[in-house]
Amino acid sequence: MLDLDWLFESVAQPDEAARAAAIARQNELTKPPGSLGRLETLATDFAAWQGNPVPTLGRIGLAVFAADHGVAAQGVSAFPQEVTAQMVANFAAGGAAVAVLAREAAADMAVVNLGTVTPTDDVPGVVNHRLAPGTADFTRAPAMDGAMLAAALRAGADQVSADRSLFVSGEMGIANTTSAAAVFAALADLDGAATVGRGTGVDDAGLAAKQAAVDAGLARHGERWAGRSVPQAALTILECLGGLEIAALVGAYVTAAQRGVPVLVDGFISSVAALAAVHLNAGVAGWLIFGHRSLEAGHARVLEALAAQPLLDLDMRLGEGSGAMVALGVIRSALAVHGRMATFADAGVSDHA
Repeated sequence: MLDLDWLFESVAQPDEAARAAAIARQNELTKPPGSLGRLETLATDFAAWQGNPVPTLGRIGLAVFAADHGVAAQGVSAFPQEVTAQMVANFAAGGAAVAVLAREAAADMAVVNLGTVTPTDDVPGVVNHRLAPGTADFTRAPAMDGAMLAAALRAGADQVSADRSLFVSGEMGIANTTSAAAVFAALADLDGAATVGRGTGVDDAGLAAKQAAVDAGLARHGERWAGRSVPQAALTILECLGGLEIAALVGAYVTAAQRGVPVLVDGFISSVAALAAVHLNAGVAGWLIFGHRSLEAGHARVLEALAAQPLLDLDMRLGEGSGAMVALGVIRSALAVHGRMATFADAGVSDHA
């Protein structure tokens, strides 16, 4: 029997007393109320998450999950599948964008291979948890079976440490925007045209192939989740259409919320995983921050489904966790001004006319 009960265990609620105390502090700082906009709400959110009216940002956990996708056989990517393992090596060597940003942020970065076509057993610095050489082509068969899904979810959970102030995650996998688009389409009852974008930069023929692949996956497997409860439907959708790295993201997000660690979500693929995590366990929603609005078509719809307002909009669409790591600077600024600004009393400044 598959061990999935942990996904549905309760999530602690943020500390609303600490939030109220942080709001009271904001109202005493030497500025007009609300004048720092979302920096103020970020600070009070962290106060609630940490149970501390003056929160601080300590150690940051960053995990980049990688895997390949059988749907690549449908011509949905501009790059061959061997690029996934090559990029895994680049992450581990520190040459990828997210690795550079992780060093700048002093984040603890793990690179986790869930299932690339090309093994990375001999690549230093990679956590090899290779469950299969990629998923199956979901236009022809379920992407994975239940046991593989359970293992991928647990592998993601294993990357979350309760002693972190923040968990950030990224992903890499040729054809994973197609898989994410299919998962989102199934979760939100949409089609390929509404969810598919150009991903790695496919031409018009590639875009049409991606849309067709998503629609074929929905048509082949849709009866399997039709009529099921929201959590059970989400699990079935991940099994039929998902990727191993997408499932790992889902497992990590659920676990982070259960352990009281807020999550900084990256772009389209990570946000689809966040939506699936919320479908599995509604309490996860209260522990998510969205780093940026991706240029990838479909991301705006995912953010809308999550009622999420991202911190940045920089036309990024790289993935890897790169947009989230850039947004980390905004969070640092929010906590710095909240914790270090003088109050009206401290500064001897009148707070009213």
